[in-house]
Amino acid sequence: MTTPEQLADAAAAFVDLRVVPFTLPGSRLLVRLTDAGLSVCRAEYEVRAEDAIAVTSLRVFDGDAELPVTAVHVDRIEFGHGAATLTFAGVRELSLGSHRPLRMAADLPDGGRIDELTGDHAIGLEISDDRGVAVRHHRAHAEHLAAVRSLWLDWFECCPSVRPDLQAMAAHCWWVLGANQVQLESVPESRAVVPAKLGYVALWQWDAYFIAIGLRHGDLELAQEQLELAFRFQSADGQLPDVVHDDGVLASSDDLPAGDLARLRELSSPVADPDVPIALTKPPLAALALARLAESGAPGEWLDGMVSRAQASQQWWFDRCLAADGLPEYGHPYSSGLDDSPVFDTELPVATPELAAYLELQDLLLADLLTELGQARAADVHRRRAGETHGRLLQLWHPESHRFAPRGNGGPIATHTVLDLLPLLVGDLPAEVVADLLADLADPATFAAPHPAPTVALADEEFAAERMWRGPVWLNTNWLLVEGLGRSGCPAAADVLAQRTLAMVVAAGGAFEYYNPLTGQRAPHAAPAFGWTAALFLDLAVRYAPPELDPAISP
Repeated sequence: MTTPEQLADAAAAFVDLRVVPFTLPGSRLLVRLTDAGLSVCRAEYEVRAEDAIAVTSLRVFDGDAELPVTAVHVDRIEFGHGAATLTFAGVRELSLGSHRPLRMAADLPDGGRIDELTGDHAIGLEISDDRGVAVRHHRAHAEHLAAVRSLWLDWFECCPSVRPDLQAMAAHCWWVLGANQVQLESVPESRAVVPAKLGYVALWQWDAYFIAIGLRHGDLELAQEQLELAFRFQSADGQLPDVVHDDGVLASSDDLPAGDLARLRELSSPVADPDVPIALTKPPLAALALARLAESGAPGEWLDGMVSRAQASQQWWFDRCLAADGLPEYGHPYSSGLDDSPVFDTELPVATPELAAYLELQDLLLADLLTELGQARAADVHRRRAGETHGRLLQLWHPESHRFAPRGNGGPIATHTVLDLLPLLVGDLPAEVVADLLADLADPATFAAPHPAPTVALADEEFAAERMWRGPVWLNTNWLLVEGLGRSGCPAAADVLAQRTLAMVVAAGGAFEYYNPLTGQRAPHAAPAFGWTAALFLDLAVRYAPPELDPAISP
């Protein structure tokens, strides 16, 4: 499977319309199949697809007989074995064409209906930002079909090559990264690869890091754009915002949407209604993304500007988020990325082992990047601080329980989560600590689930296999574990986890937001076509399952 046409066909097999919608890079329109027929909705920030419907039902008739959807390709939907086709005419318009007179019936949310005949002309449905639908007739349907086909083939021309048994899923994942592109209204001409057009229509900071890490294997320029967008609205004190969205940024608890506040109150989170605003950001992984893009050939001049922004963000964590004992803390669960983790059921702020590890790793990587950029003195400052952070990280190690544990105001937090394993990332833990972490990862009572690694230990009373961040497997935490195992001198364990992660995604049938660690299948509320899952699947596949590797001899 090497040609763009073959990759496009492989990716199309995953676009089932019920779970994974038909869409186009840069478009906000999503075509889905419901019991009432095809529906069309817009991808909007903090708006459910069910509340953003522009066309409730779109059907095609030959006389009185309704033509079923008989094929879905990345560039078109076919009715009646090709009697009619639906494609895009630009990012705001759908085009329906046929070779003989057929009738299109489109029901609208307000009870209105559009009835039009095709034949010597095609029917265009132009959908405005307020979900209004305008009808126009045109004779350019064939040209629109060709343009959309060409766009997708150009995209698949850059799809990374991986081991043959993973190439179909890689094609799907590359499609996801193309399909999830939108232009943010707050940044004209932007190409943001959002986490998902169903549910997450904005650029989240750490999603941008992970997505860039996958994109670099086929489109380095687009990968760079994700980091530029993540850094674009950095505040004067160095804070990077949690989210860049259509209307601006989410950088404070005062900016939280109503739906997020309601969820925090449902969880009885102590920060649902804080007395004073709390800064919102995401974990300090900017330098990790920059280092990966540097490996892929990102220009030195570009890196120089990005590294200075990452330095300012790193300094913000040390200026604003250190407790009296010198440990970095999260002031809000959103800043951890693991919003609903039971670690944050307690009173905040909380010092977690992975945050200290992230900060140590970021200083080490900044030092390496600065050295490459010829800034040795600045590099030394980061290396010294990394050493200081390392000592503070070890304050969270509890030898009697053989684990790292978060620290809240009341002392160690008993809940055992994947965060306790991520200090592996620093790469220089004592040998006995690494051995204990490996044992924890291999323990069937904790993290050796049938499909590892759960985000909460299996035996923990808070474990819930399908509840967000309270048990399911996420590709980003697995990817971080693979990174940590590699950096900590455990390449065989890293390879095994990488291979099992890749196999889980293939067996589950798609790049979903998160997976049940007991079954390996998509959790019911997990978003489909999820950006960082797609990106990190590709990164793991490129690095651990290259095309020349025989799947018969892989672990």
